[in-house]
Amino acid sequence: MMTQYTHTITKEEISLLEIEEFLGRIIVIDTEKDSDKAVSYLSGFEAVGFDTETRPSFKKGTRYKISLMQISTDEACFLFRLNRIGIPQSLEDFLVNEKILKIGLSLRDDFGAMRKRTDIKPANFLDLQNYVGQFGIEDASLQKIYAILFDKKISKGQRLSNWEADILTEQQKKYAALDAWACLRIYNQLNQDK
Repeated sequence: MMTQYTHTITKEEISLLEIEEFLGRIIVIDTEKDSDKAVSYLSGFEAVGFDTETRPSFKKGTRYKISLMQISTDEACFLFRLNRIGIPQSLEDFLVNEKILKIGLSLRDDFGAMRKRTDIKPANFLDLQNYVGQFGIEDASLQKIYAILFDKKISKGQRLSNWEADILTEQQKKYAALDAWACLRIYNQLNQDK
């Protein structure tokens, strides 16, 4: 018997919740060699959380390429600085690997952003927006899904920060890691309830 969850949650209800924090290791990847090592490690997992960040543009007509790709396990999140290293071959191979499930949210946006850097066809991705409905969850935002399942709030304070900064702040790293990790955690929770 599949667990049915609250269908929806309001912004007011979310605002009262305690803020979630990613407590695992955060590893910034800004060389091809580090990318190869990270991918080798990540390839040992059946499922990972996935997200991307792009530097926001406040000027009409100005668009930036994807700056950061986050791939998370339960214990560690790797932040690939694509604005520095592009998408190395090892990472491309990982994104098209059919054996590893990559879980994200609103993936069409991520794939659109990725296409500006590479013409690969990402494989074995699961979009939580299309997945949570079978559990009775009507909300499609990461923040709302997470709040429904875990009674905690994901802060969106860093979303519009500069993802191409020379050095990412601790807040940026934690925000980026949390989003990818939260996707994996949501998936694991829902699957445990199937």
